[in-house]
Formats: sequence, structure tokens, C-alpha cells
Amino acid sequence: MIKLFVGLGNPGPEYEATRHNAGFWWVDALARELKVSLVPERSYHGFAARANVGGQSVWLLEPQTFMNLSGKSVSALARFFKIAPEEILVVHDELDVLPGQAKLKFGGSHAGHNGLRDIHAQLGTGDYWRLRLGIGHPGAKSEVVSWVLKKPLREHREAIDDAIVRTLKAVPALVAGEMDKATLLVHTSKPPRPKPPRKEPTEGGEPAAN
Repeated sequence: MIKLFVGLGNPGPEYEATRHNAGFWWVDALARELKVSLVPERSYHGFAARANVGGQSVWLLEPQTFMNLSGKSVSALARFFKIAPEEILVVHDELDVLPGQAKLKFGGSHAGHNGLRDIHAQLGTGDYWRLRLGIGHPGAKSEVVSWVLKKPLREHREAIDDAIVRTLKAVPALVAGEMDKATLLVHTSKPPRPKPPRKEPTEGGEPAAN
């Protein structure tokens, strides 16, 4: 049963529309659906809201620590409310999944994602749930930092938004602990394959990437 929904991203208007903030987009959409407002919570180093889903109390959280310190926020809230790692869902951008697709998984490595890396370190385990929102890959490792810190192409943003709408349908099952059902809801409705990305000009990287 999921008691804490975490969206990963970087704080500040300059990052708001960038690919790396896909987790924030998802939690924002969930907050709108549940009719709650995320508010600053200094104790948890982020924006947070409490909501009710199917009679169960859940937390929504957007760490404001920058990506590579996400675990500081997640662990603070989880430990205070005695939420176990397996009761946490972390929503994040995923380079190895196409825009418009999403994958739900439990546990595993952080695969080089610095937000997950810090959550692993702060929780002391990788045994939590992840919802991976596809943002696609630029094609070369050297371009990854620039890629995640740029706005997606319009057709890619539309595809990601569609994936967010679809995967939100799994929230009641996630909260009820019906993880097989939630996985089916996330994985069985796949959109058409998006067009390959157009070549974008490269720019300098930012320390908040990945």
C-alpha cells in the first residue's frame, strides 16, 4: 500500500518545464485531481500535501532540495510519519523509456539517476516503488545533462502529459495495495510510438542534472 507519493524535480522557474521535472508534473496533476494544494513544509524540505484516497490518508511530496539531495526530503517525511520504504512511490523521469510510456517497478538500482541515488542512501535501501515516466534519450551519453535540463519538444510534452493522465488511474489500486492491478493499469495502455526527437542545439550543463 502506497502512503507517500514523491515527485522528483528541481525547484525554481528555470527548471519548471524541463524534462527532469516530470515527477513534479505528475504530483501536480495528482494534487489537482485530489483537490489539495502543495504547501512549503520546512521540516520535510519540500512542498507537501495530505490527501484522502479511498478512505486512506496519503502524502504528496515534491522535494525542494535539488535533485541530487532528494533523499533528504523523502527520508524526513517518511521517518516522521513512520512510512516504510515499500510504502513509498517515487515518480521520476526515465531516459530509457520513450515519451508517452511509463513503467512501474519495485526495487532495483538507481541506474545513475542522482535523485534515486540519494533516496537509496537516505532510506538505506532501494526497496521502494518507482514510476518511471519516459522522456527518451538524446542518443549520446555526452548530451544527457543538456537533454534533461531542456524543455521537451511539444509532441513529447503532449505524450508525457498523456502518460501522466493514464497512470493517475492506477492511484486507487496503489493506495489499496493492489500492486498487480496497478502494474497492469500502467503497462497495458501504451500510446503510439512518438516521432524521434529533432536534433537540438547543445548548451552548457547544470549541476542539478540527473
